[in-house]
Amino acid sequence: MDYGFDFSFLGEFWPSLLDGLWVSTRMAAVSLGGGFVLGVLLAVARGQESGLVRRLAGGFVDLTRNTPLIVQTFWLFFGLSALEIRVPAFYAAVVALAINTSGYTCEIVRAGIDSVHAGQKEAASCLGLGRAQILRYIVLPQAIEKMYPSLISQFVLMMLATSIMSEISVEELTAIGYQIQSQTFRGFEAYLVIAAIYLIMSWLLRVVMTVCYNVAFPKQRRIAQSRAAARKRTNGNAQRSTAIQGAKS
Repeated sequence: MDYGFDFSFLGEFWPSLLDGLWVSTRMAAVSLGGGFVLGVLLAVARGQESGLVRRLAGGFVDLTRNTPLIVQTFWLFFGLSALEIRVPAFYAAVVALAINTSGYTCEIVRAGIDSVHAGQKEAASCLGLGRAQILRYIVLPQAIEKMYPSLISQFVLMMLATSIMSEISVEELTAIGYQIQSQTFRGFEAYLVIAAIYLIMSWLLRVVMTVCYNVAFPKQRRIAQSRAAARKRTNGNAQRSTAIQGAKS
């Protein structure tokens, strides 16, 4: 295969790439934040005693989780326009991403809520805390803490899903890649650059969310550090024991 790589287009198109990166970053930040808040509210609603509230929340979650994101986006952008409700492409993309994120976030947080021991809720109730206080101070912090790694993975997937929004003419990163390859006919190089940028974005999102975890849950950070130190001491003792036995033999 005789193929010469040529990345000279970067000199001309790097401002467009930065613009696309900024649009993708804004879209991801707003939709993930909104989707997280909505997902937590849905998780709480699914645990309510009212059967109607549970069914409504469950139906909404099933609808968002069992229909494709691109179909939800098309409905918001093209479907509503048929009813003469005009939604700008960027806002349609953000709403679709937030709704889709909320469905998965709801199930993740609900699993965390179910994992909180009932004895803690009963003890808090005996101390005079109301249901809202128990939920806010006892249940939700533990639920989010336990399920945080799963939330990170889900948020990375949703951030990568912003690339779909080029289908409704949002000028995000993938759309810029379309434009570059159509003008330069360097599709391999263009999408290689786009893939590298998404890889960096995924890594940065994980770093940011890990920092947030360490700030929000310092207890777990101290536990992890103490466990790492204990493993280090154990390994050191094992190495010294092996060295002593070798010297004796």
